[in-house]
Amino acid sequence: MPSLCSPLFWRDPQMPYVELRKINDARQVCYALHSHEHWSLGAVTAGRSTFQYRDAAYAISAGDLVLMNPHWVHACNPIQNEPWAYLMLYVDTQWLTDLRYRAGLLAFPEWLDIKTAVISKPRLFDRYLAMADCLLNSQRRICEKQAALVDYLLEVMHALDQTHDQSQHKAPEELRAVAEYMNVNAACELSLDKICDFSGYSAGHLIRAFKQHYGLTPHAYLINRRIQLGQQELKQGKPIVEAALNAGFNDQPHFQRTFKRLVAATPNQYRQTLVEH
Repeated sequence: MPSLCSPLFWRDPQMPYVELRKINDARQVCYALHSHEHWSLGAVTAGRSTFQYRDAAYAISAGDLVLMNPHWVHACNPIQNEPWAYLMLYVDTQWLTDLRYRAGLLAFPEWLDIKTAVISKPRLFDRYLAMADCLLNSQRRICEKQAALVDYLLEVMHALDQTHDQSQHKAPEELRAVAEYMNVNAACELSLDKICDFSGYSAGHLIRAFKQHYGLTPHAYLINRRIQLGQQELKQGKPIVEAALNAGFNDQPHFQRTFKRLVAATPNQYRQTLVEH
């Protein structure tokens, strides 16, 4: 039985586009700066915390919702040793893009970053809790869970409607090509020299420009991407040592240490808890 400090991860193969994380005591849950491929929406259910999102820092507390765009660097950590708790929903970017587009909230079927970082609206918070309870309830049917998720996300997206503001914070095309190059080749041996050869940038210019737009150096971005690959492997039930090697790590201990630092959970916790079949 997991302890109160252990993170729980809910997943269902019939809803592969969503994952829910729950932790009841996050005092010892500390993240390094990191980013995700997916869009994330969290709810602070008790206590307070600090939310670092790109260059801004927010004081958040029970009743707040936090939003994280794909690839935007962030970290959410405890204040000294104060207890706090949260839920975090991870949603596949393409799936959410299609949902927004079909709802008439996007002019084009392309991802549009959401400018809002924190929402303090009791109705949206309460409905988040109801949606999460539905997902976590093993007695609820899959159609109920799907409906609860879609209904809630549509309400949030309508509340944040940006249909008439299609401006986006995008990195230059050359840097996006570098990021995609690392995404595709993350499990391979990629030195800074190789990345510079691909980009045509000098090492110094690449590091400065890449960090300006992605919030991470190319090396940190590469490690972050490898952890994402490791998460995909673990979700498929792969042994930890195999997941580590397939994600580009030379040994399991290095993978485990890095995974814990970026995901604030061990690979075993991430792989085993609350997976529905």
